[in-house]
Amino acid sequence: MACQKAHFENQILDLYNKISNLKSLKPSKNVDTLLQQLMSTCLPTETNIDVEKLCPKVQDIRTNLIKLRSEAIGYSEQHFSTILGSLEDNPLRHLDLYPYYTNYLKLSKVEFDLLTQHTSHVPIKIAFVGSGSLPFTSIILAKFHLPNTTFYNFDIDPQANSLASQLVSRDTDLSSRIFFHTIDILNATEILRDYEVVFLASLVGVDKEAKVKVIEHLEKHMAPGALLMLRSAKGLRAFLYIDVDPCDLRGFEVLETYHPSLSDGFVNSVMVARKLSN
Repeated sequence: MACQKAHFENQILDLYNKISNLKSLKPSKNVDTLLQQLMSTCLPTETNIDVEKLCPKVQDIRTNLIKLRSEAIGYSEQHFSTILGSLEDNPLRHLDLYPYYTNYLKLSKVEFDLLTQHTSHVPIKIAFVGSGSLPFTSIILAKFHLPNTTFYNFDIDPQANSLASQLVSRDTDLSSRIFFHTIDILNATEILRDYEVVFLASLVGVDKEAKVKVIEHLEKHMAPGALLMLRSAKGLRAFLYIDVDPCDLRGFEVLETYHPSLSDGFVNSVMVARKLSN
């Protein structure tokens, strides 16, 4: 096990040095290769490595590595959203141009199944916090699973919302059910009580402290009984996304946590929690 731990630490340090020294994190062969190597290094679910017991140097770079990867993903989504939005045909017919579209299909199906297990009726209004340039979750859920539900996407980046709205603007059905709000979610208050379900994107919150701050804000303003669908990470995957512990969800009852296997085809764990009464 010590050998396995040392090997992982060396791999992470090497990848961090290479990624942090890149002149740009915008899509390129080099960036894509390094991010794929990072993904492969952190994907194993069957491991005896305890992330919390890794050497201090590796622990210290964990948050920085997540920030770098988050920035790179943002550039990648912006790139592909721009391409899709420039198509003459309906962009939603070509979402598979994005390399990880299939992963989103699988993740959204799991989230939909979890949602139906913990709701007594089909939600009318769903919010997605941190929807970005490619609001795949809202699009997939609206298109394939929840044909009568309206989705409200929140993102702090006006350019991301502009690109995202172009993707649905030429679809008669989805353009009438998917809307975008440019706002820092920490400035959204009363409006959050309108939603029966709130999704929190995995890349919202640049570190654990910021993530918990968002969760606390949602707890303060969501309606009692509303569901929070939250993406987290387990084990080595905590070098890809911030890991959220049930104890971070004060004011919520954690109903279920789904940890994916390698065969699931996506990385995130999914937590379902219900807002307790005030």
